[in-house]
Parts: sequence; structure tokens; C-alpha cells
Amino acid sequence: MAKIIRKWWPVFLLPTLVAFIIGFVIPFCQGLYLSFCKFTTINKAEWVGISNYLKAFQDTQFRSAFVFTAAFTVVSTVLINVCAFVVALTLTRRIRGTNLFRTVFFMPNLIGGIVLGFIWNILINCVLSLLGKPLLALNTTAGFWGLIILMCWQQIGYMMIIYIAGLQSIPGELIEAARIDGASARQILFRVKIPNVMPSITICLFLTLTNSFKLFDQNLALTGGDPNHATEMLAMNIYQTFYARSGPNWKGIGQAKAVLFCIMVIAISLIQLRATRSKEVQQ
Repeated sequence: MAKIIRKWWPVFLLPTLVAFIIGFVIPFCQGLYLSFCKFTTINKAEWVGISNYLKAFQDTQFRSAFVFTAAFTVVSTVLINVCAFVVALTLTRRIRGTNLFRTVFFMPNLIGGIVLGFIWNILINCVLSLLGKPLLALNTTAGFWGLIILMCWQQIGYMMIIYIAGLQSIPGELIEAARIDGASARQILFRVKIPNVMPSITICLFLTLTNSFKLFDQNLALTGGDPNHATEMLAMNIYQTFYARSGPNWKGIGQAKAVLFCIMVIAISLIQLRATRSKEVQQ
């Protein structure tokens, strides 16, 4: 079998490689080229150089969306991972109904983002109306925390499963040896459990960072009616640049924003992975 795989691996790799080139490499290269153009369609593009990027940086809405997205990403990443890890610790202590609780926590992840956005839009607007506060469309603070609550409610259960898998992979003999040596529960947590679940932490941090930074459908459904664009995230801003603003100039600017957005996501992912690996090496 090993000889057959070594001989025929290009045949098995070819379909995936072709699909990757057609579905990602070619569109990415076209998008990169169009970010330097003024265009209405791919075949009707006029080269304008870096002017699209300069206009993108000068767009106050784009800068505001970046600040809002960065703040949302930091808060949601911390809350999701802390809460998911706490829930995972609780549900690995052999309490009654553990499987039921795991299922209940995981279920929100199965609901689509648009549906979740509309559900929480109704709930939060109802609470705000009872309190006599402005609704989500006019309330930046409520919009920010509404997105945080929605994201946490959807993602905590998914990250919990990953943390549970990491905690269950820790050898029981290791924890028992720490207890025999007189380690307290806190020492076992910080000296034994957390170092051994670093791969799970890396995965969860990567997923929450990228998912939060790329958030679109929940933003559209929950706070998409904001007339001041104060709760508009980067993906939403790019969408609005493409479709809400008319003219070929805006399409080129929108494409430039999309390229910048892609670079930001890649940079954040690489920085996070490098920082996590450095921490693992130090431990």
C-alpha cells in the first residue's frame, strides 16, 4: 500500500489541487489585480494604480469599522475562550447530566448566523424598549454588546467541545501524581492542565480571532439598520462599498478594502500562531 501511495499520490492530489486553483488562487489573483483598477466588470477594468488604496485609507467609515472590529475581536475572543474553558472544566468533573449539558451548550452553533442575528435583534430591542432606551439601530453601545452576546452564545459551545477533548487527553496518572505531591486544585490547573491543553487553546484562539474579525451575517442581521454606520464591521463595510455605493470608482475601492482585509486576517492569524508556539516552547 505504501508503494502504491508513493507512486500514485499525484493522481489523488490533482483533483484537490485543481479545485483549489480554480476556487481560490485564480479569483484571488483577479481580485488583487482589480484592486488597482476602476471597473464595472472583470473585462472592463482601467488601471489606476494605488489610488484605490489611498481612498480606502481616507474613508472615515472604513477606519471606524476597523476600530469597532478590533475592539469586538479582543473582547469576544477573551470572553469566548474563558467561558468555554470554564464550562469544559465543569463538564469534565463527572457530574450528572454531562452529556445533556454538552448538547445544550453546543446547539446554538448549529443555527445560522442570519437567524441568530434576527432572534437576538428581537430580544434585545424588546429589552431596550422596556427600559426606554434607543433601539439597536440607534444605540452603538447596545449594538456592540449585543454582537458580543450573540457571538458568545453561538461560539462557546463549539470551543467547549475542543477544550473538553484537550482536557480528556491529559493522562489521569499525571493529575494523580500531582495530587500525591501535595499540589492544590489551583496548582493542578495552572501547572498541569493548562500546559497540557495548549494545542486546544491554540486552535480555539485561532478560530475565535478569525471568526470574530470576519463576522458579517450576524452584523448584518443584528445591527445592519444602523444609519450612522457606528456598529458596522469591516466585512459589512466592504459589502456596503460594493453594493450600496454606485459607480465603478467605489467597486475598485471596495476591492482594495477586501485585499487589505485579507492581509489583516492573515497577519493576525500568523501573529497569534507564532505567539502561541513561542509560549509552548517556553513551557
